[in-house]
Amino acid sequence: MSELLGVAVLGAGHMGADHIRRVDQVVSGARVAAVADPDAERAKEAVGGIGGTGRITVHTDVEAALDAPGVEAVLIASPGEAHEEALLAAFARGLPVLCEKPMVPDSAGALRVVEAEARLGRRLAQIGFMRRYDAEYRQLKSLLDGGRLGRPLMLHCVHRNVSSPRHFSSAMLINSSVSHEIDAARWLLGQELSAVTVLRPRPSAGAPEGLLDPQLVLFETEGGAVVDVEVFVNCGFGYEVRCEAVCEAGSARIGAAHTMVVTAAGGAREEVPQDYLVRFADAYDREVQSWVDATRRGLVTGPGTWDGYAAAAVAEAGVRALGTGVRTPVDMAPRPPLHDRA
Repeated sequence: MSELLGVAVLGAGHMGADHIRRVDQVVSGARVAAVADPDAERAKEAVGGIGGTGRITVHTDVEAALDAPGVEAVLIASPGEAHEEALLAAFARGLPVLCEKPMVPDSAGALRVVEAEARLGRRLAQIGFMRRYDAEYRQLKSLLDGGRLGRPLMLHCVHRNVSSPRHFSSAMLINSSVSHEIDAARWLLGQELSAVTVLRPRPSAGAPEGLLDPQLVLFETEGGAVVDVEVFVNCGFGYEVRCEAVCEAGSARIGAAHTMVVTAAGGAREEVPQDYLVRFADAYDREVQSWVDATRRGLVTGPGTWDGYAAAAVAEAGVRALGTGVRTPVDMAPRPPLHDRA
């Protein structure tokens, strides 16, 4: 392995461009070696501010980027529909991967990725559930694992966005937005989610016509806990993520104080983040640094392909529950074992 880990970044859109900046300016031990995006001009623009850009190759083809000189690892930040092909191509080359969520949008494709990695007999992929790297979430996880508050009984979660993209559908409130809460709940509680119910209040006047927004998503776990998620992607005022764990001997809440308070002109004003890249900037930084550090040691850590599959399977049950209005069990395949070393 070279002195700086050579990373191919797939996707140069909003998320990909931020990761290109992060690898270049924030993370130690890595460099951008190649970028791939169907829009060559967008890819060139994303690497335009990087020093020594002559060492970076720009491609419109994923496999060309993976085969580019100096590429030793892959960061996938393209749209979810392109992830399966990119993951399998990376596996075929033995390249370690950090893949943004969703790993693969549908559970069948996600299971194919799990099985492909299992056939290798070793882990190669970390999936980008960045909340596991957020300081507040990690503090809550430590508290719950320590047992001081007794068994967790419920999680109350809030997930709000200023507005949704034009292409956003009612199903995407679950399989795109709430997928973060799906993974966070599994991780915090150490339990699989076994059933989903979706309640649909009257849509907000701020939601585009036909979009069922907000929604209240209820999860049951295999251990008997209950998780509720208010998802509201056109709240209009800010990006908010909160979580409260209610346990046998107490409760713990995160997210409410993650803001700056400005006092001026005889008053005080709390600043509300407008974007997930602002709210979770530190978590993304910590996630990518952790991936780089582990990769350089020949390890793969963090959430894996099974976590990506589980999120897809639970989200699919949630989308079915949204359509039917009834409690829907989660159907999951058996989990294959994997080794830890890359």
